Formats: sequence, structure tokens, C-alpha cells
Amino acid sequence: MMTRTCTVQVNLDFADEADMVKKFRTSLALQPIATALFANSPFTEGKPNGYLSYRSHIWTDTDADRTGMLDFVFDDGFGFERYVDYMLDVPMYFVYRDGQYLDASGQSFRDFMAGRLPVYPGHRPSLSDWADHLTTAFPEVRLKKYLEMRGADAGPWNRLCALPAFWTGLLYDQAALDAAWDLVKDFSLTERHALRDGVPAQALKLAFRRGSVRDLAHEALRIAAEGLRRRAFLNSNGVDERIYLEPLIEIVEANETAAERKLALYHGEWRGSVDPVFSEFAY
Repeated sequence: MMTRTCTVQVNLDFADEADMVKKFRTSLALQPIATALFANSPFTEGKPNGYLSYRSHIWTDTDADRTGMLDFVFDDGFGFERYVDYMLDVPMYFVYRDGQYLDASGQSFRDFMAGRLPVYPGHRPSLSDWADHLTTAFPEVRLKKYLEMRGADAGPWNRLCALPAFWTGLLYDQAALDAAWDLVKDFSLTERHALRDGVPAQALKLAFRRGSVRDLAHEALRIAAEGLRRRAFLNSNGVDERIYLEPLIEIVEANETAAERKLALYHGEWRGSVDPVFSEFAY
């Protein structure tokens, strides 16, 4: 999977635990919307693979112990301690010592804390061991010293810039964060999982309640744009950061993802070949 598709991620700060919780819940619920907006991996071995974001689909069946939608984030009382408990139960990969990786696959960081790690008995972890271990979980949003948004396929520079603009607009303005949370706060666990499982194949066209993911994306972009307007960071021409949302707005208005455009070319003027992608979409 990691040799076939490419992701792009963005890291967002939080002010304190309460701010982290609200941003984590909001961004986790909206992560499938980002997946739909940035869907861009429809081919495998030169042929359509049946998905618009094959990268995202692969993560739905990759090591359930360290991936997914983290339902506990929405539980009452969620905070830093609960995330630590989750990470302590994520099976280990390795211990790095003296330039070597010791294979700790499937072993317990709790045992490591107690000095009972089978591959390294009698030793306890350092903070750098914990930092390493935090990088071995791959949920849709990952908590470290910041929140890492992990739902988007990569693309050309304008969409690379659109991703941080989208999340900054939603999370870095309090009114926008409140509005974004209002948009998703009544999503049930079943609905969150249905969005996560459905968007890799259907993206914006996935049905949701009485509408579609496109409707959610349209509203999320409206909220993000208002957040960026109020943020009022201007470039040398006096233009604010809303300019970076334009590629996403165009995708939603057309109701057509980058993946769908490539598929249309594949079945049309490319005549069943993916080779033109390397010239027409090079960046």
C-alpha cells in the first residue's frame, strides 16, 4: 500500500486538553469528508481498482489494533489519559538501542514500563521510546504534541495548500470550530463508520441521511472559509487564505473528484491507458 499511493498530512496545534478534545472529535468526524474531497488514487497496476481513494480503502483492513476511527474519543471523559491508555495497549513494533532495532512485534509497552519486555528484559523505556511508540499507531487522526490529520490523498501544489487551509479554517477560529462541531456532534457511531467505510469508493456521492457527503463537504468548506476570513492572514496582494480553498470549492461544485476526472480520461481520450497521467498530472 505504501508503495502505490501517497498521502499528505497536516498537523494542528491545540491550546489545552479541552481544546484538544473538541478539535480531536471534530476533525475525526470530518476526516471522511477530507478523504472524499482529496480522493485521488483510482488505479492499481494500470487499471481502475474500483475505488476513488484506494489509499483510504486499504487502511480499513490494515492492523485494526492501530488504525481506525477511535470511537473512544467521543466517550464522556475523554482526554490525554485515555489516549495514553489506548497507546499503551497498541502492540509494539520495536525498541531502538545503540543504532539497532530490537524486534518487539506484538509485545506490550505496559510490560516495557514494568521492565518485563521479553525482547529487552530488565530495561524500562525512555521518553524517546514513548515518542517512537506514538508513531506506530495510524488512526484517521493521531494525537502527539499536535493533532495529525491523516485522511487525504496527495495531489498537486494547489491541493497541498488546500489541505492546511481547510483544517486551519475549521479549527483555528473559535466560531468556526463551534460550527464544525455543531455539524458533526450528533453523528452516531454507526454513521461515523459508514462515512469512513463508504467514501473510499463513492467519495462525494456517498449518501448520508437525506443528502450526500457532497452536502457535508459544502457546509464544511463554508465554515472553513468563514474561519479563514476572520483569521484575516493576508498575502502581499492583500488576499486572505480563502484563496487556497478554491480547488476544493471547484471539486464540490462540479461534484467530481480528482480520481473521477482521471477515470473519465482513462475511459475516454486515454483509451484505457494510465500512461498519460505521468505527463498530464506531473507536479
